[in-house]
Amino acid sequence: MGFEPGRHSGKVFRAASVSRMRMAAFLGLAGLGALIALGFLGTAGFPRLSPRSEAPAAVETPPEERAAEGTIPVTQAEPTERTIRVGSGDTIIDLLLSTGVPRNEAHDAVAALRKHFNPRQLKSGQELVVKFGPGDDGGGDRLERMIVPVTFRQDVAVERAGNGDFVSSTVDKPVKEQAAYAGGPIESSLYETGVAQNVPAAMMAEMIRLYSYDVDFQRDVKEGDSFELLYQQYIDEQGQLLHAETIRYAELVLSGKRIRLFRFTTRNGDVEYFNEKGESVKKALLRTPVDGARISSKFGSRLHPILGYTTMHRGIDFAVPGGTPIMAAGNGTVEMAGTNGGYGRYVRIKHTGVFSTAYAHMSSIAKGLRKGAKVRQGQVIGYVGSSGLATGPHLHYELLSGGSQINPLSVKMPSGQKLDGKDLARFRETVAMIERELKALPPERRLAQN
Repeated sequence: MGFEPGRHSGKVFRAASVSRMRMAAFLGLAGLGALIALGFLGTAGFPRLSPRSEAPAAVETPPEERAAEGTIPVTQAEPTERTIRVGSGDTIIDLLLSTGVPRNEAHDAVAALRKHFNPRQLKSGQELVVKFGPGDDGGGDRLERMIVPVTFRQDVAVERAGNGDFVSSTVDKPVKEQAAYAGGPIESSLYETGVAQNVPAAMMAEMIRLYSYDVDFQRDVKEGDSFELLYQQYIDEQGQLLHAETIRYAELVLSGKRIRLFRFTTRNGDVEYFNEKGESVKKALLRTPVDGARISSKFGSRLHPILGYTTMHRGIDFAVPGGTPIMAAGNGTVEMAGTNGGYGRYVRIKHTGVFSTAYAHMSSIAKGLRKGAKVRQGQVIGYVGSSGLATGPHLHYELLSGGSQINPLSVKMPSGQKLDGKDLARFRETVAMIERELKALPPERRLAQN
């Protein structure tokens, strides 16, 4: 068979090419395997080459461990204060427990308080100031201090001492005493006129009580009448009223008649109010034995609301709410206390001289009041009701002279003490001093002008 160059040379060329390609592929795969192997070994134990060395990752220490080691400050709860208003029936221990104070600490705090204040004297409406600080764990609500108001002049402070025990002490308040004045025309009523001039309600009630011996506020006060009042009050550093007490001078002008009252202390230590003549305002009998009374039926003939025919009404009816306290009109001895026919629950008192007083239709008679008992003027002897022949709550009040009923409004009550001698001389000095003070009182003290 002869030689054929074209066909045989092509086969040789293709065979060689295939062999070379296979060799290259083999070498490539081998190199790749070597690289992979080196990478594995590098991560397993050999250092990796890089332009910069990398720092090892930091491990975060918990804050509580760092605080224990002293590397960071411990954050404690800020002290807090709470004002707690006392409600009806509340006790200091109950109020402390309601704020989260442990029972044993509440008892310890109250035990310390007793050194200067009886907790049973706590009154509804008072406000306690309680301060809390951080506890042993840095948290809040550990009782540190408690302020209890005692008077307008003084508080009692209960504080936690360094050893953890509670101690108490008195704290004097910075107060200023000053004279206060009010006055002017009487508008709707004396009481409302005074209160509208920022006179405390208690002062106006006291003024009305002083005049109630001689003045019938239902009939005697008319348009155009006027009043004046001088009393003592106490204010704090901000000028806020803390307390008002002690009427020193009062004046009413009724239908042109001037009635002046002055406070005076006698040599015996008795504190009373006297008119310009030195006669005590205090009479043997009160004109009105209940507060806030309105006359609903006067002395004289009337149509009986239950019996339905005209009868003699031998007393005065005062319309007041049921349960209102009834006061003894004067000093005396109880002649009767119990049920008395149409009068219902009834009390009659014998006073000095020829006068007696009777009180009917009570809801109840004061505990311990019985025949023969001694009573003092203003003492509560019972409570307004509607017992007996009554259409509703009211007080039926009678004044008897020699055993017969007379009109209480027509009788001029005998006066009480009358000053004389050295007491009268000292009283006149007091009158002159108050008159000078009224003239010199600066305008800013005159509440009527504010």
